Amino acid sequence: MKRGKGTAALIAVLLIAAAAFMPMDMYISKPGGAYDLTPLVTVQGGDEDDKGTMSLMTIALSKATPLTYVFANFMDSRKIMKAGQVRQDGETEQEYEVRQKKMMGDSQFNAILVAYQKAQKPVDVAFEGVLVMRVLEKAAASGILEPGDIITGLDGETLRSAEEFSDSLSSLGEGEKVRLAVRRDGERLEEEVGLAPIPGGDGRLGLGISFTEERSIETDPEVEIHTEDIGGPSAGLMFTLEIMDRLLDEDLTKGYQVGGTGEMNEDGTVGRIGGIDFKIMAADRDGIEVFFAPDDEITDAMRKVSPGIRSNYEEAAETAKKIGTDMKVVPVKTVDDALEYLRELKQKK
Repeated sequence: MKRGKGTAALIAVLLIAAAAFMPMDMYISKPGGAYDLTPLVTVQGGDEDDKGTMSLMTIALSKATPLTYVFANFMDSRKIMKAGQVRQDGETEQEYEVRQKKMMGDSQFNAILVAYQKAQKPVDVAFEGVLVMRVLEKAAASGILEPGDIITGLDGETLRSAEEFSDSLSSLGEGEKVRLAVRRDGERLEEEVGLAPIPGGDGRLGLGISFTEERSIETDPEVEIHTEDIGGPSAGLMFTLEIMDRLLDEDLTKGYQVGGTGEMNEDGTVGRIGGIDFKIMAADRDGIEVFFAPDDEITDAMRKVSPGIRSNYEEAAETAKKIGTDMKVVPVKTVDDALEYLRELKQKK
């Protein structure tokens, strides 16, 4: 009898533990950390004797469990997010990872382009192909193409633009096949796909994929950015500043611990990002002294959809006040705003 009671108790404990730690279809975000860009960015022959640092900021995102979900409801430093707030509708984990890596890749691309143009250094851009972002279930390309594939050629001809790829497909009829030159994980493949109605596409024909342009960039001097484990576009501004700090014969940091966030667009404007409240918390905890926040414009259309929406800077300033930090939060609309602030900043004693 005692053995039976012990077994039942053990089973009960195991069931409770399983329920507490079973992943839910929700996510929990929290402050991540400040990552010094010194070991992450390499510019051949670049200036490396700065006394301060440039840091990118992250937030941490993990699958919720019943246990972490309960705790998150009572913590200001935790935010519960529905799956639809993280992944696009119908997006698989693999497609989500490809999208995150693409956003980070574009962030780095734009940072390099803007930094080298500002520093008046040589830079060349080349079209590499079209990057497959998603493959619809039961579509023509399902089981043939994969998210992350780069299509470099069509029917034996090298692609010159994403528009050329779209135009070539639109001229074909149902069942007509195309030969695709594909680059996947460093390997070169050739796949054949016949056009078919796109699932949910009202009879339109195609491969059933979503794609975007993939470009490469070459610079003189050479630059490398190492961020394999970080996704998203929000590090663009800080990458730009770090690269310029290496290219120019001056210490842009002035001896301070400089952090910030914001997507870098090709025209040098700084774009809105998510999770800035948690990035402020992480920056304060990790000793950042100057923090650049996007001063993005909130349009009437945005307010109509989200009445309580605020600019990144407004949210950052409010969070900084709430946690009582001495960190200086600086609004920036362009990379030039950040550069102007740093150049007018007095050298740290």
